[in-house]
Amino acid sequence: MALLSYYREGVVEAGCDEAGRGCIAGPVVAASVILPQDYHNELLDDSKKLTEKKRDILRKEIEQEAIAYAVSFIDHEEIDRINILNASILGMQNAVDKLLIQPELLLIDGNKFKPFRVPHECFVKGDGRFLSIAAASVLAKTYRDEYMLALDTEYPVYKWSKNKGYPTKDHCEAIESYGYSSYHRKTFHVKSLHQTKLDL
Repeated sequence: MALLSYYREGVVEAGCDEAGRGCIAGPVVAASVILPQDYHNELLDDSKKLTEKKRDILRKEIEQEAIAYAVSFIDHEEIDRINILNASILGMQNAVDKLLIQPELLLIDGNKFKPFRVPHECFVKGDGRFLSIAAASVLAKTYRDEYMLALDTEYPVYKWSKNKGYPTKDHCEAIESYGYSSYHRKTFHVKSLHQTKLDL
């Protein structure tokens, strides 16, 4: 089924999503995207359903075609301080604040958000329903993956180039062997995360 171009016709909508919520290392990255209401793209979908190659192609197109877009990073220390849900919401709010155009409505992926200066609507699995949220999911995912690839050169033992900070078996075993790095989220308990559903 094709994704929807808008929720309310004639309203400037910004789709918002994040990546890295289920990770045990690195930041959570959020994005906000305003697309033209007549924008269509058969390839664009929830970033989890796309290959890395397709995400990279889409990122370039989104950045070219969007009316406005912005990306925000919330680091592991802030995540530990305010918890991952609050960090995800803060990241989306920060991304909206960085937009060069003021949206009239935010389309939020998920079922949790906080009152903000811009009205919002939450949509469970919204990244599979609206093009603007899907675009935000692609930007958040690609920017975060790029960041984790850079960190991998500093700490190759954790294999972040492959797992991007998610609690894979190799990642958890590396923590057990080498301990935590300076980029790990200290409030996340590794042993309880072995069975976490991954979003690579």
